[in-house]
Amino acid sequence: MITRTQRAWALVVWAALAFLCAAAGCSGSGSEKGAPAELTLDLGGGATMKMVLIRPGKFMMGEGKDRHEVTISKPFYVGVTEVTQAQYEAVMGTNPSEFKGATNPVEMVSWNDATEFCKKLSEKTRQAVRLPTEAEWEYACRAGTQTAFSFGDDPSALCDYAWWAGNSGKTTHPVGQKRPNAWGLYDMHGNVFEWCADWYGEYPKGPVTDPSGLATGSGNRVVRGGSWNVAGTVNFRCASRSIDAPSYRDDRRGFRCARTP
Repeated sequence: MITRTQRAWALVVWAALAFLCAAAGCSGSGSEKGAPAELTLDLGGGATMKMVLIRPGKFMMGEGKDRHEVTISKPFYVGVTEVTQAQYEAVMGTNPSEFKGATNPVEMVSWNDATEFCKKLSEKTRQAVRLPTEAEWEYACRAGTQTAFSFGDDPSALCDYAWWAGNSGKTTHPVGQKRPNAWGLYDMHGNVFEWCADWYGEYPKGPVTDPSGLATGSGNRVVRGGSWNVAGTVNFRCASRSIDAPSYRDDRRGFRCARTP
């Protein structure tokens, strides 16, 4: 039989656990409750990929006349860094990069290459790995901000967060050397452009939830983030968009992975 004292202690413990859970942000959808804040995928050959959980929310996507409200209704994971050459080689068995370095971002990869990597990694790890949508990418890049860059509106701070034409020495650099944004993501600005899942198209005119771009091909896929050889700081803004054909490759194009819990 449970005594009055035992019942009292049980209530104290329950209250303490409820407080700790609330402080840690445990509230949310059912899929979010059981999802750890960080996830590390084993790619084989000693290579791993660290991902962090991005919680649902609303933000203003785009800029100027294209600015519109977006709701991200489900949590998702995103890679802490761009996919490195060591990670790519562990999964694909090759390293196509121009600027060789195990911890440098992989480049000379097309959108088709990036999606094939995600497919093989999904099979290898039994996790649903994919490219982030353009909305997820900008949401993660902004990290709760609405400024031009994740670190504010002043482009003079770009050197602290990005490898670009002003400091790169005309090459890529190992990932994770610059400051991360508020959600712990590195190189969201600079180093290499990052492929997104979406076909390129005009933004919707009003609020949307979990947009994934056009349903059919427009001829080009979305690219985000800026790269090591770009000089204009405007190209590194959270909302800046670029496009390329899915088969296009060069030494400025890379990607990072996402995963739905």
